[in-house]
Amino acid sequence: MRVVSLVPSLTEAVAVTLPGALVGATDWCTHPAGLDVTRVGGTKNPDTDRIIALAPDLVIANEEENRAPDLDALRAAGLEVLVTEVRTLPQAFLELDRVLTASGARTRPRWLDEAQAAWTALPAPAEPVTAVVPVWRRPWMVLGRDTFAGDVLARLGVHHLYAAHPDRYPRVPLDELRAAAPDLVVLPDEPYRFTADDGPEAFPGLPCALVGGRHLTWYGPSLAEAPRVLGEALRPSGRTTGL
Repeated sequence: MRVVSLVPSLTEAVAVTLPGALVGATDWCTHPAGLDVTRVGGTKNPDTDRIIALAPDLVIANEEENRAPDLDALRAAGLEVLVTEVRTLPQAFLELDRVLTASGARTRPRWLDEAQAAWTALPAPAEPVTAVVPVWRRPWMVLGRDTFAGDVLARLGVHHLYAAHPDRYPRVPLDELRAAAPDLVVLPDEPYRFTADDGPEAFPGLPCALVGGRHLTWYGPSLAEAPRVLGEALRPSGRTTGL
């Protein structure tokens, strides 16, 4: 089986489960470390000719990560394209099963069982913490409705204040974000790379939690450790305060 993945988290899932199956991945596919495959461009602008030349048996994509015209071009060239949709944690587990089976896995990998067990074992959240979750600045954009990251946070007891917004990633002025007075500002390191020096200063007086995007937004092997890693980052001891 020859597989090209256009989704970083699914790249990691296939590479860890089926060594040697991947022949191509995007420039943003950073895990596992040292992955040696042909790079086919970005998730939004893949080199479709290069993908076609690799003659894969399967191309793995996602309805949010990848653009329909690119996937249509691959199908027109006779390639099989599997498109995933992941908006919740249960969907993630179902889609991972589907992707790995389609990629040639004959048994369910241990890491997937461990990931599902880690999330199942979570205690019921206490009083929810309110949050805003910026994913970009210039302009400021935040998590809105119907997102995988929002579902992950909700299971950890963090309710983001724009969960009912009509848009999935609304643009919200900074003044409005501050005025919302959340208990917490969650700042991931992707797609925008928020850091201790770039992000918290925009929210003076508000607790900020810097979290890894791989644990917040990726659906792959990182799901096994995500409850612990995110839980530690979201606790008061793991937070910083905007100056």
